[in-house]
Amino acid sequence: MTTEERESMDTDVVEAQPIIRRHPQRPKGSYRLSDFIIQRTLGTGSFGRVHLVRSKHNLRFYAIKVLNKERIVKMKQVEHTNNEQHMLEAVQHPFIINLWGTFQDAELFTLLRRSNRFPDPVAKFYAAEVALALNHLHSMDIIYRDLKPENILLNQDGHIKIADFGFAKPCTTTAWTLCGTPDYLAPEIVAQQRYNKSVDWYALGVLIFEMLSGLPPYHSSEPNHLVLYDKITRGPSYIRFPTAFHENATDLILKLMESDPSRRYGNMQYGAGDVFAHPWFREVDWEKLAAREITAPYLPRINGDGDASAFDSYPEDGVTSTYGAGGHDPHGHHFPDFDYTCPVL
Repeated sequence: MTTEERESMDTDVVEAQPIIRRHPQRPKGSYRLSDFIIQRTLGTGSFGRVHLVRSKHNLRFYAIKVLNKERIVKMKQVEHTNNEQHMLEAVQHPFIINLWGTFQDAELFTLLRRSNRFPDPVAKFYAAEVALALNHLHSMDIIYRDLKPENILLNQDGHIKIADFGFAKPCTTTAWTLCGTPDYLAPEIVAQQRYNKSVDWYALGVLIFEMLSGLPPYHSSEPNHLVLYDKITRGPSYIRFPTAFHENATDLILKLMESDPSRRYGNMQYGAGDVFAHPWFREVDWEKLAAREITAPYLPRINGDGDASAFDSYPEDGVTSTYGAGGHDPHGHHFPDFDYTCPVL
C-alpha cells in the first residue's frame, strides 16, 4: 500500500442497538480515530476492512468500517459509498444496524453453516424479521440489493440486524446496475433489464430456500457464473425442492422468486401485505415481532461485551498503524459528508 493509499480512508461507525421509533432524528456524532481503541479485524473486503473497536469515552463497543478512497474512486464506487452513508443516517429500524457517525482521514451465516439447515420455525422467524426490515427500507424508497446470510447479523438477544449497505440505493422507480451476489440475483438483473425494489423480495425467496436446505436453490459446484445465470433465467419451475419442505414454504418461495416482477409477491397491489398474509407466516404476530417481544430461537453465546468469537480471524498485517496520518488527499472531495479529523495538506 502506498503512502497516499494509507492516508486516504473513509470510516463508518455502527453499533447494533435497537431503536423502535419510526423516523426519529438521530444526533449526528463527531468522531475521530483517536476516540477508539482498535481491538481486531472482523472482516475484509475489496475496499477495506471492518474493525471491532472500543470507545475511550463511553467504553462501548462499535464496528468501524474503513474504506480505501483511492480504490473506491478507481473502481467507480464513489456513489455507492456516499449512498451507504446517507441511507444509514436516515434509516432507523430494530432489525437494521445503526450508523452513529462517519469520518475520513488523510453473522446468521455462521449459525447456518454450523446448523447445515434450519428447522421450518427457525427459518420462518428470521425470514419474518427480514421481511419487516425490507418493507421498512422500501417505505423509505431504498432498494437494498445484497440480501444474503452473510449480511444478516444476530444481536445479543438473537434478533437480526441487516448490515452492509454498500449496494443499497435510493430508488423511487427503477434501477439498472448489475450488482449483488450471483445466487441471489433476480432474473431481470441477470438480463440487464431495468428493475425495481421487488428484486429484494426475490432475494428473500432465495434466502428462505437456503435457510431451509443449507444451499441456495440454483447452487452448483460449477464456478462458471454463466451456468448459474442460465438457471436463474429459466425460472423457479426448474428448482428441485427437498421433500422435507413444508408445502406453504415451497409456495411462498415460488411466489417470491416469480420470474415476472409484475406477478411477484411484494410487488403487486397489496405490496408487502401479500407476503405478511401468506399461510407460511400464519402464526406470526407481526406487531409483537416488530416490537421484539417474541423470543428468538437462538441466543448467541457471548462472553461479555466486545466478544467477537463468532467472527473469523484475519491477519491484522499492521494495517491500523497506517490510519489517521495527515497529508495530501486527492480523493477527499468525492466524500463531502465525511468530516475531516486530521490535517490535510
